[in-house]
Amino acid sequence: MSEIKVFMVRGTALFNEAKFPTRQKFVRYIRALNEKQALEKIYSDFGGKNKIKRYNIKIEEIKEVKVEEINDKTARDLAKLEKIIL
Repeated sequence: MSEIKVFMVRGTALFNEAKFPTRQKFVRYIRALNEKQALEKIYSDFGGKNKIKRYNIKIEEIKEVKVEEINDKTARDLAKLEKIIL
């Protein structure tokens, strides 16, 4: 069984393409098994919540980070959990 890692994804995305297009920077911490799954999660989140097309999302960097390096408190707390029971 593979271990879940935390990836920091940095890039830019084109918001509000129809009226006033603005390119905004983003940094997201994603829990995934590998870089490919982290990238797919970014595309899925931005497409589902903000209706941004994949070709309007430019990824600058994807790297694995340690739990201590995560700036987002929610992502850091989730990374420290061993298991989640629903």
